[in-house]
Amino acid sequence: MSLKIKSVVPDGLGAHLGLKPGDRLLKIDGSRVLDHLDYQFRIGLADLVLELEIDGRRESVQLDKEAEEDLGVEFEDFTVRSCANDCVFCFVDQNPRGLRSTLYFRDGDYRLSFLYGHYITMTNMNDGDLRRIVEQRLSPLNISIHATGPELRRRLLLYGKDDRLLDKMRYLLDNGILLHGQVVLCPGLNDGSHLRRTLDDLAPLSPGLLSVSIVPVGLTGHREGLTAIAPVTPEYAHDWLDEYAGLDGLYRHPDGSRMVFLSDEWYILAGREVPDAAYYGDLGMEENGVGQVRAILDQFAAEQDSLPTRLDRPTRFTIATGVLAAGLFSEHIIPRLNRIGNLDVNLEVVPNLLLGESVTVAGLLSGRDLLGHLKGKDLGEAVWTTDRILNAEEGIMLDDMTPGDISRQLGVPLKTAGDSLLELFGGADG
Repeated sequence: MSLKIKSVVPDGLGAHLGLKPGDRLLKIDGSRVLDHLDYQFRIGLADLVLELEIDGRRESVQLDKEAEEDLGVEFEDFTVRSCANDCVFCFVDQNPRGLRSTLYFRDGDYRLSFLYGHYITMTNMNDGDLRRIVEQRLSPLNISIHATGPELRRRLLLYGKDDRLLDKMRYLLDNGILLHGQVVLCPGLNDGSHLRRTLDDLAPLSPGLLSVSIVPVGLTGHREGLTAIAPVTPEYAHDWLDEYAGLDGLYRHPDGSRMVFLSDEWYILAGREVPDAAYYGDLGMEENGVGQVRAILDQFAAEQDSLPTRLDRPTRFTIATGVLAAGLFSEHIIPRLNRIGNLDVNLEVVPNLLLGESVTVAGLLSGRDLLGHLKGKDLGEAVWTTDRILNAEEGIMLDDMTPGDISRQLGVPLKTAGDSLLELFGGADG
């Protein structure tokens, strides 16, 4: 195992050592360098011995450098480890045919959990992985739990044996690694008494298990041949919120703070207001759909004084979103924007036809969905939507379309923004 060099910064340490694209870093101070995290962990000392492969020849180099100074090279991406499970609710299995290959890959890599917050199961995590996580302080990690009972886990994860989930979690927690947990709740499968057992098993892992997020199962319109799973309906969400009210006080950290959280979708499906900011604390779980709506609302409220009072000329544009966020925009955001002089903002709620109309989050809308719903309509000068429709690496949507592709077919620009509404006005300050 080694790291292959992709590029070298001019005048950096690597360039002075004669490193070039295609050369490899093998070891640092006798320890193998398996990936970028190994490199960052081991390169931070002042005096090091590097084992390199330069022009196909193995060389050992004594390196005297400033502490924390790196080699000034970029390495090729490491191979992502796939998940060892075949969960009955896995979203990957529910994708329609014809999408790019990466959308059919099950990521089960603890390194991506540490780097980017991905939720992963622990079935492919061996003792060596656990020791490395502890040694390199890869904390916090996000763990997909779903159930703790071994038999139910086998049925949900389609994994043939006990994967020692709780033992692995205890090892990490006992060695100072913090964890976030997630339960994808499937009606009739892991709810009710099964969920109570899961929470009973997890409660003793507090306070190192910082949170347990409960999210409703996501089902697309492409489940042919897959395990039958009942959808989370508005009625189920309403009843579940009532049940959660009784559970909330039972599962708390020793200091009394909340341990079990619900994703925003429960409240939206049940037609209830999302909790205020105090409910979520400072755990930063918005990217998992826990507190994202509240964060947007609070940010929008904080930006009120920075919104323009009037535009220089009559302006009209459209905000396009998914079904789930329709109420957020129609009730809280659009009316306020339309109080700005010379501004007329239109809302278009776009159903998801690619994955199925039961998929309601805006970030999973495709280019075809946007075009099919918006084409031919009076959209004004531009269409704005969330930047979550784009992947981070290439700026493309699920069906490989780009904002430029959509813009050309709509005849107006398709623009994307983060959670700040000020982006619609170029960061206006009044």
